Amino acid sequence: LMFLYNYSAGTAGLCALKNSLQAGLEAVAYERGTEVGGTWIFSEDMPKDQYDEVHSSMYEGLRTNLPKEVMGYPDYLYPSEIEESFITSHQVLNFLRSYADHFQLHPHIKLQHEVIRVRPRQNDWEVYVWDHNNNTCDPVYYDFVYVCNGHYTEPDMPDIEGMQLYEGQQIHSHLYRKADKFKGQSVLVIGAGPSGMDITNHIRKAASHVYLSHHLATTPNTAFMGNVTQKPDVERFTKNGAVFKDGSSETFDCVMYCTGYQYSFPCLSTDVGIQVIDNFVQPLWKHCININHPTMSFIGLPFNVIPTQIFDMQVRFTLKFYTGQRELPTKEQMLAELEKEQGERWDCGFYNRKKAHQMGERQFDYYNELAGMAGIDNIKPVILKLMKDCGKKYIFELDTYRNHRYTIVDDDNFIKNP
Repeated sequence: LMFLYNYSAGTAGLCALKNSLQAGLEAVAYERGTEVGGTWIFSEDMPKDQYDEVHSSMYEGLRTNLPKEVMGYPDYLYPSEIEESFITSHQVLNFLRSYADHFQLHPHIKLQHEVIRVRPRQNDWEVYVWDHNNNTCDPVYYDFVYVCNGHYTEPDMPDIEGMQLYEGQQIHSHLYRKADKFKGQSVLVIGAGPSGMDITNHIRKAASHVYLSHHLATTPNTAFMGNVTQKPDVERFTKNGAVFKDGSSETFDCVMYCTGYQYSFPCLSTDVGIQVIDNFVQPLWKHCININHPTMSFIGLPFNVIPTQIFDMQVRFTLKFYTGQRELPTKEQMLAELEKEQGERWDCGFYNRKKAHQMGERQFDYYNELAGMAGIDNIKPVILKLMKDCGKKYIFELDTYRNHRYTIVDDDNFIKNP
């Protein structure tokens, strides 16, 4: 019998579990929380001490920045009764629960079970699991491991001169929950990615003023936000504010870092053979299979992609090898392919290791590659077209883009209502 262990019951973990069961494997998912849903569970928990980890980054009033039409699984879509395309985090959570119900995954999910240690042995994996219900910690043995612990838990804080001098509050967006905490305050938001733009738009309604600091080549649209001033990168912090790269300076009550996250796998032992250097998880074949121990896969590392669809595709891709329907290349071949891809990224200006798993336009080649290589269904053309239609809307049409409603007509076409 083949066993599969799968770490976490969020969007990626649930589809790893469901596809593994459908492929005829015996499978278990460990989830350290009390319910399924991963990062989509809204909780007002704050860290109790410096060792405490808060799992979710959900904040009040969050709506998705992708339409639900691309956020479903290939074989399980959002109910058409939901009229909006851009939905609340609660609707996403309900969808994930219904997915788990529909595919009868609950008997295979162990809640409040935290994976403490994963270690390779000669022919299998030793996994230490802490059962919080009974306060026991025992080893279990598996043939395959899927690591699905998400990457919105470990904040990536910048290192800017004077951060220790500044006397106001400094928090990372990971711990942002409600705008009313900033009532009447002036706030510096650093970073203009999807969460930086969205949180700026939330906070400005309560704050007296918001400064948005970023280095985007094209200025985002903040015209509809009356009390927001755009600034370049921070040169250095002062006691009560900052000096910016253009020489200007401002004072403010607090700083919100919307500077992204780090990949982190605290439960993997060093002999798993995986390193994270500047957010480049290596060595992985096709961004998912551990080249040093190919019976382990990481699901969901690529970003600037269609998340749910790519998770499902990576799982189906790896399962072709794990069930013996396809044969893995040799270690040397996998390393050579990894090197080649990194070289191409280097040539394209993706020389920053932090962007090693960034896809953007490259995602479409990646999907074709996985589908062709493993003989699995590709993502439907309509999903790709829809995704292209949504690109960068959070920067240029933040005030209006969530009003659009999409309808999928067939595998190739969609209709967009204003």
